[in-house]
Amino acid sequence: MEIHPIWHDYPKLNKHLLKVNQVIDTHIRIKDKKIQVILKETMNAGGKLLRPAYALLCSEIGPDYDQDKAIAIAAALETLHIATLVHDDVIDQADSRRGKATLHRLHDNKFAIYAGDYLFSVCFSILSKYSSSLSHVAYNSRSMEKILIGELDQLHSRFQPPKSVKSYLSRISGKTAQLFALSCYAGAVESHAGQQEIRHAWNMGHYIGMAFQIIDDILDYQGDMEEMGKPVMADVQQGIYTLPLIYAMLNEPEKTSAILAKERPFSDQDLTQLTMIISQAKGVEKAKRLAERYTSKALQQLDKLPDGNYKDTLRQLTLQILKRTT
Repeated sequence: MEIHPIWHDYPKLNKHLLKVNQVIDTHIRIKDKKIQVILKETMNAGGKLLRPAYALLCSEIGPDYDQDKAIAIAAALETLHIATLVHDDVIDQADSRRGKATLHRLHDNKFAIYAGDYLFSVCFSILSKYSSSLSHVAYNSRSMEKILIGELDQLHSRFQPPKSVKSYLSRISGKTAQLFALSCYAGAVESHAGQQEIRHAWNMGHYIGMAFQIIDDILDYQGDMEEMGKPVMADVQQGIYTLPLIYAMLNEPEKTSAILAKERPFSDQDLTQLTMIISQAKGVEKAKRLAERYTSKALQQLDKLPDGNYKDTLRQLTLQILKRTT
């Protein structure tokens, strides 16, 4: 069982993340072995395991670090993350993720939806065994609700003219930032950190998640199929309008709307023209500046956490993922 090469520079995290995958693997138990194999392959499809990594690091904030519990909580969070991605791919009818065919494409929509539902149940199964109190499980449930509402908001806004930067930020707050915040929060809570420390951990995760999603959306306009594992401008083709395009819409509403009103898939000429409008509006540059502001806010929250080796790793990892190009 291998994990993403990003962790080669973090030997301790590399070791613990391997155990995270092992915990997930042992909790996926289905009588139909073919389905069981498919689900395990889905969970080991090459994700970066960022959210469990943040949970693991934040489990060292408080005085009561418990390695087994931290690994289990991290496993539950990663299972939750993959479950949302499986459903997301069905909604978007995405053919690939991370350069591999999606679950619904290999099988069908019904199979993928039930597979995602099953992974949600695995998440709660792990939480019920390791979370220190029912109140923490309830909090995780409320956070999951916000994540799914974020997904519903994105679904409802598909092919709708982008309204504002504010509405975009509200959407990604639920869709992405919530799970990063929950990961940092869960680690801090289960280590019995103080209330202020827990709040700083939550805020840090929220700001990291906001910056992460903005950068992810920027890369949809700049990456390529081989690097990103999906076609360039895939979100636009699917009617998902993100920050660089919103800036273009605010700058050139008529020209942008005229292209977005065309039938899908867009032609190469349409995409080229859209790229030019975004460039003229400095959409990517403005989005990058906003991501940098969120990164700065995340590091300010990090600085307020108790000293420890985990803190240096948090800083290094955060700067690394928020300056990524793939």
